[in-house]
Amino acid sequence: MTKYIFITGGVLSGLGKGLVTCSVGKMLEVRGFKVTAVKCDPYFNVDAGTMNPYIHGEVFVLEDGYEADMDLGTYERFLNGEFSGLNNITSGQVYQEVIRRERRGGYLGRCVQIIPHVTDEIKRRIRLVARKSKADIVLIECGGTVGDIEGLPFLEAFRQMRNEEKKEDTLLVHVTLVPVLEAVGEPKTKPTQHSVKELRAIGLNPDIIAARVETGRLEPKHRKKISLYCSVEERAVFSSINVPTLYELPLELEGQGMGDVVCEYLGLESCTPDWAEWNIMVDRYRTPTDVVKIAMCGKYAELADCYVSVNEALRHAAAKSGCKVQIDWIETEVFEDDLKHVKILEDYDGVLVPGGFGQRGAEGKIIAINYCRTHDKPFLGICYGFQLATVEYARYVVGLEGAASEFGGTMRLGANPVILEEGSLPYRLYGSTEIWSGTGTGGR
Repeated sequence: MTKYIFITGGVLSGLGKGLVTCSVGKMLEVRGFKVTAVKCDPYFNVDAGTMNPYIHGEVFVLEDGYEADMDLGTYERFLNGEFSGLNNITSGQVYQEVIRRERRGGYLGRCVQIIPHVTDEIKRRIRLVARKSKADIVLIECGGTVGDIEGLPFLEAFRQMRNEEKKEDTLLVHVTLVPVLEAVGEPKTKPTQHSVKELRAIGLNPDIIAARVETGRLEPKHRKKISLYCSVEERAVFSSINVPTLYELPLELEGQGMGDVVCEYLGLESCTPDWAEWNIMVDRYRTPTDVVKIAMCGKYAELADCYVSVNEALRHAAAKSGCKVQIDWIETEVFEDDLKHVKILEDYDGVLVPGGFGQRGAEGKIIAINYCRTHDKPFLGICYGFQLATVEYARYVVGLEGAASEFGGTMRLGANPVILEEGSLPYRLYGSTEIWSGTGTGGR
């Protein structure tokens, strides 16, 4: 019997709700349970593929080619499950299917409403993930914050599922903010109280509260106050604090006892967590022996969320090599304004040009690529960045002055096999004649 953990957020966005979701999942995985995760996004886009990364963050492309919310990338980096388009449920998908079914006569002439038809579709999709994944526990994170009008159908679906499933088969974790005002100097629990009040108004009561606090763990008196006013056990109030690396958050919450409380509330058999492999990985981040400087030359440099997956891939590779990576984001349009600015790349160990659509910044990327090739600077081009490397070579080596490139509507997405020639540099690097590459949008 699958168990469900619902994760909601309150007060404001950006509290690290996705990281708490992953941390809960990891605490269950190290206890031997099979876990998967679902991100519910209340926006009416069918997927994230057409969304500007300045507004929403990067587009994360899954192996099946689905263009997902960036939280799916976080899930994949933390958890062992396989993720597909089924793991990202949007309002756009839900309403599209409800309307399609109504047009086919699927509701037999009934008046189609939010309850039960929209909420039934949400529940169907969540349970479909449970069946397809055969997971012991499904984590369901709702995007946005409690009180957002577009998120209400998802929260109502959660409420219904909590009534339909056995009591010990569902759990609600609420992530909220406990700010510390400089003038006062102590944590204030009132925002959390109001957030839980809002949650209760729609029929949901949290079992566990993960309080986002930047000044370290909450003192017992503050946990007791949250417990009293929010009707949760004091031992079920946890502090989601700042950690040196985000992969330390599961260990931090485990140290506070969250893993044991989650298992107890869900009626899971008690077992000893095995953090050995995770600790080895975290230790690599904690004890770097060198620093590598990488220049990220892109067109969305002002917002780091636009390149989360690329940044994390660099950090993973650096940790594996015993290094720390320093990533500096550079808007390539500055190279177009003044060619002399490209000389700042002298100070970097390597240059990465990521993906991105449209002509804005493209000529600046080509300038950066040309500098790397002519100055023997290690370079990596991803997606559109790789295409522009070909353009640069065509212009300045082959002599095709008008060479250019732009994506069309036939871009291949998802994981694809790549055959490597024995003896080639890629073959020596990967040690195999076949690898799998992921092709994504890189943001628009």
